[in-house]
Amino acid sequence: MKDEEGLPLAGLTVVAIEQAVAAPLATRQLADWGARVIKIERPGTGDFARAYDTRVKGLSSYFVWLNRSKQSLTLDLKRPEGAEVAQRLVAGADVLVHNLAPGAMDRLGFGTATLRARHPRLIMCAVSGYGSGGPYQDRKAYDLLVQSEAGLLSITGTPETPSKAGISVADIAAGMYAYSAILTALLRRAATGAGAALEVSMFDALGEWMSHAMYATAYGGSPLPRSGARHASIAPYGPFTGSDGKTVYLGVQNEREWLRFCRDVLARPALADDPRFVTNTGRVEHRDALEAAIGEAFATMTAAEIVARLNVGEIAHACLNTVEEFAAHPQLAARGRWREIDSPAGPLRALSPPVVMDALEPAMGPVPALGEHTETILAELGYDHETITGWREKGVI
Repeated sequence: MKDEEGLPLAGLTVVAIEQAVAAPLATRQLADWGARVIKIERPGTGDFARAYDTRVKGLSSYFVWLNRSKQSLTLDLKRPEGAEVAQRLVAGADVLVHNLAPGAMDRLGFGTATLRARHPRLIMCAVSGYGSGGPYQDRKAYDLLVQSEAGLLSITGTPETPSKAGISVADIAAGMYAYSAILTALLRRAATGAGAALEVSMFDALGEWMSHAMYATAYGGSPLPRSGARHASIAPYGPFTGSDGKTVYLGVQNEREWLRFCRDVLARPALADDPRFVTNTGRVEHRDALEAAIGEAFATMTAAEIVARLNVGEIAHACLNTVEEFAAHPQLAARGRWREIDSPAGPLRALSPPVVMDALEPAMGPVPALGEHTETILAELGYDHETITGWREKGVI
């Protein structure tokens, strides 16, 4: 089915006072599965992610990714008229999501205590950089900065150069936890009738993802080394080059695979019994000698021949794809992962949400133009044409 009717979140209304990445990612997923998401944007400029780039037929790649299936309402919340409209929207909503600066919602009259008293069934989700309270509460929290504060840069990159992840992992982590927290709160409300006040910070979300590194460091006595495309605590794991100069990535996860790797891929079964390489701990400790032995064997094979042997040995492996190669990946085409969505710039290709639900097709509605739904939403709330026209002239909408 192509519309929201029959989708699991159909009938839910979400008001989103959001910008950038984290909160919009959470609400887009709600919208894809049927919720009506009303995105409140600044008159004239909108969500500043609209101006991050112009790479998608003149539209921002970030905005296209994060805002399909939503309705755009322009509203100056600092004006009394704008605040009144927002209060009416919230009164009829199931969920309120925002990622404004700490204290901004209180100043606008949308404080948590106030809204919980007025709307006990409302689920409120605040997404922030570092959470409420603590010395970092008011710090600006861009993705790179949170990656740095959470220690991700210290374990990412080469031994010489700390590197950030190539995508906005702190924002994505926060958006995913906000989405799952909202769904959890909706389940609780269905059982108890009670709303919820949820808080998700980028720092806490990425902190969860850093837990393995934290445990390994705290109890292992030393920090994890930066290992580039290799694995800090598993070997062999990472890139290896064939005789034709092409690179194959592989990972050996256990001793059974190590035996098969030596026998079926390297054709050197005796290497499995080398005292330095019998255990994963030993292989990591003697990584240079291990990789030299693997490199010697691979020097006689092309990448295609290496892959063929890896397949025989059932050893996990991959090729290094560019983004263009990923977009043309046969696995995406074979599984029908592509959809077409509409936008102000015309039809665009988009990947279907990663969760596949039996017999259900996500909404995947258009990417909205700035303020595209303003008049429709205001009319639904009972405002007449004269009022709407006057507000537009005054810059309220």
